[in-house]
Amino acid sequence: MPRVGRSVARRYLVAVPQAPGILARGPWEPERVKAVWRADEFQPSSSVSEAADVAIDALRKRGSPSYDGVAARRADGENDGERLRLELQPVRWAVRLVSEHAAGSLSVLCLVRAADGSWLAGRRAGWLATWAGRWALGAGGSVEVDEDPTEALTRELLEEWSVEPVRLQIEALIQLPSELVLLVGQAWLPDGATVSPDHEHDEYAWWPADVQRWPQEADEPLRRLGALLGDVK
Repeated sequence: MPRVGRSVARRYLVAVPQAPGILARGPWEPERVKAVWRADEFQPSSSVSEAADVAIDALRKRGSPSYDGVAARRADGENDGERLRLELQPVRWAVRLVSEHAAGSLSVLCLVRAADGSWLAGRRAGWLATWAGRWALGAGGSVEVDEDPTEALTRELLEEWSVEPVRLQIEALIQLPSELVLLVGQAWLPDGATVSPDHEHDEYAWWPADVQRWPQEADEPLRRLGALLGDVK
């Protein structure tokens, strides 16, 4: 997806709902997650296409960056306990905006941990189209066509926070009620690493390693996500 669309694409998945469907649970090292791309582009139904038209038009009317390009969807896959295989294909990006039929559109969420276990959190700038003014964990966004999803995790981290991890682990593949699919990873930064937020964040903080000690702005969905992965070392 061209860069102009990424600001809109990010962070549809920062909050895990009450009952996400866990398609596969790791952890896996990045080299154990393999993606195979199909050449044929997914064609949604006419009703889904119309709903995507409405959603992308609403974003444009709000003045948000809204390039409607092509991104990835999960077409199939398998997990044998040691490896995760993803079969991906191109799909219209705006399909992920359809709240009841995102058709397996794939995004990544890279949770970021400091050397002492604390969590990187950022408040989304108020001018953004999605999650404006809300706190989110780490970095995230859509997977571009022909991109390796594990590389998308580190790309988003570099773009949003200008930092590279010393270690990356893939934690889970989750499908949300909207049919949006999320590949969740955790990235650990080297001791003394300094992050620099991009223009999409107007504030950031390091939340304690203990989720129970997180500040009030950490809403319940974020706490559930932290509790799910907080014991991973």
